[in-house]
Amino acid sequence: MDYMEMNNKVCLVGEIVKEPTYSHEVFGEGFYEAFIKVKRLSEQVDILPMTVSERLVTETGLEVGQRIAVKGQFRSYNKVEGTRSRLMLTVFAREISIPTEEDNPNLIEITGYICKPPMYRTTPFKREICDVLVAVNRAYNKSDYIPCIAWGRNARYVSTLSVGERICIEGRVQSREYQKQLASGDVVVRTAYEVSITKLSVEDAQSEGAEEEHLVVCP
Repeated sequence: MDYMEMNNKVCLVGEIVKEPTYSHEVFGEGFYEAFIKVKRLSEQVDILPMTVSERLVTETGLEVGQRIAVKGQFRSYNKVEGTRSRLMLTVFAREISIPTEEDNPNLIEITGYICKPPMYRTTPFKREICDVLVAVNRAYNKSDYIPCIAWGRNARYVSTLSVGERICIEGRVQSREYQKQLASGDVVVRTAYEVSITKLSVEDAQSEGAEEEHLVVCP
């Protein structure tokens, strides 16, 4: 596994809740979109999108209700909606297998660069939160832009970091619904996907294994 794969690793265990549907083709290979339901310790669930190659769909079947373990990467892409571009997130599946007791139900590890100033805030109940957008380099000069959220002491720490700092994050992928008001005045319910941070550290950008390329700046 090369460095570009090691700096973005996701492991999920859950249940398929939507039959795979055809999405797109790259270099002659078809890809499908599916959704996996992953339980939290609190018994709440996250419904997460997956991108799965035609080969994996054929090999595993991926039927609704099927319980699977997925290993891959958390990736982003831009979807054009009218005159605007919207950041979309998906779990890109590299391996799908039968779950074992050793599998962590929801674990993500990413290493990347802070590309927007962290946004610190407190809730009405005085809970501390900090949002940070991390650019994770990928092969072929591409990058994934991963929204992350920190809580409590981690939130205070992240709020002190600067754009351009290289950060290592461990956490879980989560989904949440929110309401968005459109230009027409209509209100729609959408789902956001992000990384909930449990551990983090700041790394030397010139440390061994770091990418020897310019810092990616968010659009």
